[in-house]
Amino acid sequence: MWDERFSSEHFVYGEEPNSFLVEQWNAFELDKNKGKVLCLAEGEGRNAVYLAERGHTVTTVDLSEVGLQKSARLAATRGVELETVHADLATYTPESNTCSAVVMIFAHTPTDIRKRSLQIAKDALRSGGHLILEGYTEDQIGRGTGGPGNKAMMFSKQELEQFFEPEEILLSRELVRDIREGPLHDGEGAVVQFVARKA
Repeated sequence: MWDERFSSEHFVYGEEPNSFLVEQWNAFELDKNKGKVLCLAEGEGRNAVYLAERGHTVTTVDLSEVGLQKSARLAATRGVELETVHADLATYTPESNTCSAVVMIFAHTPTDIRKRSLQIAKDALRSGGHLILEGYTEDQIGRGTGGPGNKAMMFSKQELEQFFEPEEILLSRELVRDIREGPLHDGEGAVVQFVARKA
């Protein structure tokens, strides 16, 4: 499905980074400590490339080989490099305690894989490292502006807070906001926005 979705020449979620990621990255001044960044279910690479441009060593992981190829192409046009990893988050295991940040932007998967993805993020972060996550909530169903149509694939503030306790939760909120990220994220979206720092 994802190879087919990413097969068009244009970038279906745009070439610019997610605005929430940019906002939080700057708010917490995460460029102060250049390090390894892991982007999970990163698709066509817009967020990974943005972080590589800022001087970080970025690994992007996705199930779609086509998405990874587009990530590499976008990186090349911007003069940066990415490590691209073709992997299923159901089995992918990164090195533990090494990342200064993990990014999950609209990383929607079935429930069991979502929970494993959150565990991957927690394990990969080093002490003091940040998770930045934005995803659709159940309230997005029926809006027709992006995201899966399956409630079981959605994120929730409650789930994230419970999962990351006792890590330091810096931001956790659900809201409706305007999202303009290519043709597949276009309009008001019901999202959860979450930032945590590993103890």
